[in-house]
Amino acid sequence: MYRSCEVEYRDLEVRFDRRQIQNSIRELIQQGYSLYWNESDGQMTVSVRSGRKLVKFRFLRAHGCYKLVGEYRVKDERLASWMEKLIGDSRGHAVVKRFRDRQVLIENIMFGEIIRQVEVSGMEHRIIYQKKPQVTVEDMIQAFKSERAEQRAAVLRLEIDYELAVLHEALREGRSEASEASKEKLRAMRIEMLQLEL
Repeated sequence: MYRSCEVEYRDLEVRFDRRQIQNSIRELIQQGYSLYWNESDGQMTVSVRSGRKLVKFRFLRAHGCYKLVGEYRVKDERLASWMEKLIGDSRGHAVVKRFRDRQVLIENIMFGEIIRQVEVSGMEHRIIYQKKPQVTVEDMIQAFKSERAEQRAAVLRLEIDYELAVLHEALREGRSEASEASKEKLRAMRIEMLQLEL
């Protein structure tokens, strides 16, 4: 991944508690940034001086936590690294655009990790990386529409009934090996039934 001197952050979905924001402010101060913050009932604003530019980060208070809102354009590499650490640590979502020469690298971040990278150069765009989904929406729809689980559960109930009859007969006749084998089959069937019912 290349670094650039200009980075834009959009479509942010990044949530923090108060302690995380305070730790982030402490980090910036340790890195030598000049900053101040202002807090009201509904929001907290952290203003960071980066060179001649002042970047104001807005955190809205919602449901007992703070949410970073707005769009930000950062021209300081250290501040961009700090911002990406915030997104990663909070397992947040964002669209990040890195500008370099005549190219733009667009990164889609979900749950703190890059799921897609696209390089745009003029009218052309090239997908550099795309994370394969574990389970697609189509897979979930097919699973909900499928009746295989219900059909298997009905057959499994019959198999369990039969195996219980086998176990009963083996116990009545005193065949310990046959009864243990039957119990083992019933344990496996029970696990399968529990999985089908989830």
